[in-house]
Order: sequence, then structure tokens, then C-alpha cells
Amino acid sequence: MTEPTALPWPGGPRQRAGAITDGDLLTLTATGDVAAFSTLYDRVSPWVFGLVRRILRNPAQSEEVTQEVMLDVWRTAGRYDAGRGSAHSWILTIAHRRAVDRVRSEQAAADRTEQVGARSVDVEFDQVADTVSTRLEAEQVRRCLGTLTELQRESIELAYYNGYSYPEVAQQLGAKLPTIKARMRDGLIRLRDCLGPEKGHAS
Repeated sequence: MTEPTALPWPGGPRQRAGAITDGDLLTLTATGDVAAFSTLYDRVSPWVFGLVRRILRNPAQSEEVTQEVMLDVWRTAGRYDAGRGSAHSWILTIAHRRAVDRVRSEQAAADRTEQVGARSVDVEFDQVADTVSTRLEAEQVRRCLGTLTELQRESIELAYYNGYSYPEVAQQLGAKLPTIKARMRDGLIRLRDCLGPEKGHAS
């Protein structure tokens, strides 16, 4: 089935044409009737958007998910079974599932970022900071700091030289905490490689 190339964003539901029902429109949509789908879209998308918005809160994401829902309706209209409920309920069920999936996806992504940052940075920072403070001279540290990106260097200098905590560094630089942790992790690894495990002991 060829997907419609453009979906009209509704200004509000249209008046129903005659006695045709949403179920009738779904049946026609299943045959590839773009006009029937357009009418169905105008009827139900405001309801879909309202449901999705209550779950997601974010207007832009709600519009995006509403479009995804209506494309699902276009693709899967043939699966609708009038004997199992109304077309309206069937479509809103799809909308609810899509919205919940988006919430779970966003939360999972945020959790992964936080866990990776917490796991990888804390150990690296403690190990490298100890090496820097006990085995290397300030001149060597400054030279190697010059090899980092500006953002990496700012984060490390605030934490190591000025004694700021990770949240304080994030506040100073106006960045999110997971971003600061990832930035420091990468910078500290580069700093360790530049300094080398044996430097500072050469005669």
C-alpha cells in the first residue's frame, strides 16, 4: 500500500459527511482510499493529540507521536475488527500504546546516559587525579592540558584545580551533569595517555 505523501494537520474535527462512520472510513482506508483516510484523520487526530499530550506533556513530541499514530492507522487499518470495539477506541488504543512507548524510550535513554556517566567517570577521575597529584609535575600537567579540547580542559580545571564537584562544574558551564561527566571522562583518559605512567620518575 502506498503511504500518503502529506498528512493535513487538522484545525479541528470536520462535520461528519452523511451517516458514514469511523469504522466505514477505516474499512475504506484499508483499501488505500486516501480521501477516506483524510476524512478520518480530521475526525480523530484531535482526540489522538489530546490523549498523547496528556501522557507526554511536551507539545512537539505529542505532535510527532500523533503523526506516528495516524501513519499506523493508515498502515494497519485492515486489522480493525468492528466486532471487538469501535474504530474510535481502536485508534485511541494505538495512540496510548505509542505514547507510553515514547515515555519509556525517553526514560530508558536518560537512565543509560546517567549510568554510563556515573560508572565510567568516577573511577577514571579518582585514578587519574591521584596519578596527576602524586607522580607528575605541574609543568607536565599544563602541557598535557593544552592537548585537550577547550570544553574538556574547562571541566577538568574546575574540578581538579578549583575543587568543584561534578554538579558545581555542570552549573558553572551551564551543561547537564551527564554531559559534564562524559566530557571529563574523555578528557581524563586523554590526559592520562599524554602524561604516561612512567613520566615524572625519569632522571
